[in-house]
This record gives sequence, C-alpha cells and structure tokens, in this order.
Amino acid sequence: MALLVTSLRLVVATLLICVVGYTVAILGVARFFPDTAQGSLITAADGKAIGSRLIAQNFTEPGYFWPRPSAAGKEGYDATAAAGSNKSPTSADLSERARQLVARYGATAAKPLPAELAAASGGGLDPHISVQAALYQAERVAGARGLPLSQVEAVIDRHAFAPGDVLTPDRLVDVLEINLALDRLSR
Repeated sequence: MALLVTSLRLVVATLLICVVGYTVAILGVARFFPDTAQGSLITAADGKAIGSRLIAQNFTEPGYFWPRPSAAGKEGYDATAAAGSNKSPTSADLSERARQLVARYGATAAKPLPAELAAASGGGLDPHISVQAALYQAERVAGARGLPLSQVEAVIDRHAFAPGDVLTPDRLVDVLEINLALDRLSR
C-alpha cells in the first residue's frame, strides 16, 4: 500500500510540473512576446488580419513580388499542409515545374533565374526571398505599377534584413511586407 501511495504522489507531482508548470511558464513567456505568440499577424488599418510574417502567400499579379514556389497542399501555399514535395531532384514533375517557372519569369542565359525562385523551400511556406531574388523581379513590378525602378529598389532595401546579423550576410525580404509597402506607395 505504501508503494501505491508513493506512486500516486509521484504521478500527481509529475502532472503538476509537466502539465500545469510548463503551461504557466510558456504562457508567461508569451506575454513578453505577444506578436510572435499570436502568429506574427499583419493587420490592415481596420484591424483585420491580412497575413502572417511567417507564412507565404501566393501572389500572381505582375505588380507584386512573387514568393518562392510552394509544394504545401494540392495547390500550394496551404498552411494546413506545410511540407516539401519529397520529390527527387531527378523527378520529371519537378523538372517540368522548374521549366514553367523559368519561362514565367522570362529568364534567359544572360539573365538567369535565382534558384530559390524555381525551387520550393523545405516546408513549402517560406515567406522570405533573398534581396537578389527581389531585385530580379523589381523591373517587372515597377513596370506593372508605373513606378520608377529606383523607388521599388528603395522599398526592397528598406525592408531587407539579415536574419542572423553578422553570421548570415545574405539579406532577405518578407514578400508580403514589401508588397504591402508598394500598395501604400501606389495609393
């Protein structure tokens, strides 16, 4: 009987520490980082959520920067099905998709497409592209919006960041954020 009481005490103590204690600790930390804890949502002026800094959205209009391709879900960009395609680099389907993307961007031997614009990320929902990939698209975006190329390049530069500071010198931009910045310019 003594072993049973000891075992029950151990179970109760473990539940209190692992369930209650852990939950309280995580909620306490979340209070210091409310934006991250709530999905890093981007809201419109009316307070309505229009996207997340952490999940890519599919932009197809010429006046918008296009994100990396997505293999998440049947149509791509499905946040409930985040995953890569699991296709081999020698896959005919993958090669055909890459050929279509190269054609869509109008890439040539003189102006090759940055690899990230033809290949999906591991999770299929990466919201960032490199500054080089954004600059590759800048001329198309500027032309479609009737803006000077220098103004579009300035938006890219203003929103560029190095995710690891000095450890990662390559800068990235969030596609949704630069598209929203361009929308504000066009008003």
